[in-house]
Amino acid sequence: MADSGAAVTSPATGPAAAVQRARDGDVRALGRLLTWVENGAPELRQVLAAAAPLTGRARVLGLTGAPGVGKSTLSGALVAAYRQRGLRVGVLAVDPSSPFTGGALLGDRVRMQQHATDPDVFIRSMASRGQLGGLSRATPQALRVLDAAGFDVILVETVGVGQAEVAVASLADSTLVIVAPGLGDAIQAAKAGILEIGDLFVVNKSDQPGAQEAVRDLRTMIAMAQRAPGDWKPPIVRTVAASGAGLDDLTGQLDSHWAWLDDTGEGERRRLARAREEISEIALAELRRRLGGLPGDARLDELARQVAAGELDPYAAADELISGPQ
Repeated sequence: MADSGAAVTSPATGPAAAVQRARDGDVRALGRLLTWVENGAPELRQVLAAAAPLTGRARVLGLTGAPGVGKSTLSGALVAAYRQRGLRVGVLAVDPSSPFTGGALLGDRVRMQQHATDPDVFIRSMASRGQLGGLSRATPQALRVLDAAGFDVILVETVGVGQAEVAVASLADSTLVIVAPGLGDAIQAAKAGILEIGDLFVVNKSDQPGAQEAVRDLRTMIAMAQRAPGDWKPPIVRTVAASGAGLDDLTGQLDSHWAWLDDTGEGERRRLARAREEISEIALAELRRRLGGLPGDARLDELARQVAAGELDPYAAADELISGPQ
């Protein structure tokens, strides 16, 4: 029985209930869950505990590429394509935070207005908050919440800062690297290490001059990579996201990649790697919180003084800080 005098913390209104309401299609409950995730709220542990048994079904698709290649437009086109299949689609669009105000321009909300009234599409813009790698620190937990809420496909669109954007590969089942003609992206991809993380390469705006050259450059670089027999060879797909041209080919290639992940066991390996990385990040964040939360930071200040004065080396100081007072 619910206690009417404790509405805020009662099971009927708590994190577990919010997870179930989100799974039933309550958009406000889902928004509240993601706000708890982004803010690192005290409810977060209960949210993830309730979500855990409901996860593991969604396909996560990462989109990365330099600004101006059409990531948001392509995301919107993919949403439309999967909705035609009757699938529920979630979008996490990570926007760059202003270094002055901390705010972010919610660009994907602007470009995906055609999906705004669809109850089976949920779009959430998340500020990067200075996190490197093109993602927000809260992205892994946000993915778990959307998975638990019953979304079949989750698109993760990165900030769009170019050569730092390889973190998305550690979160996605399939990573799309998007380039466009005339921006030098094919060559930049090799410098960025994006060649290694891409499962599919998309030459968007392929109706513009230089598209064939971009395809040729990517094909040359892909051929240079060393692969074992049975490894996935990333295909190159030409699209015009604004008109929908090439979308059938793109979704077909994604279907093939997902089938390969299932058949080879690579999908399970990637999920285990994601879980391992997520656990490590949470543990490191908690360690930083504990070390930085010492009363007055007196021990840390004293150790810093000794290191700065050359009386102690930083490794010994770190060992002493971790071991605690003797």
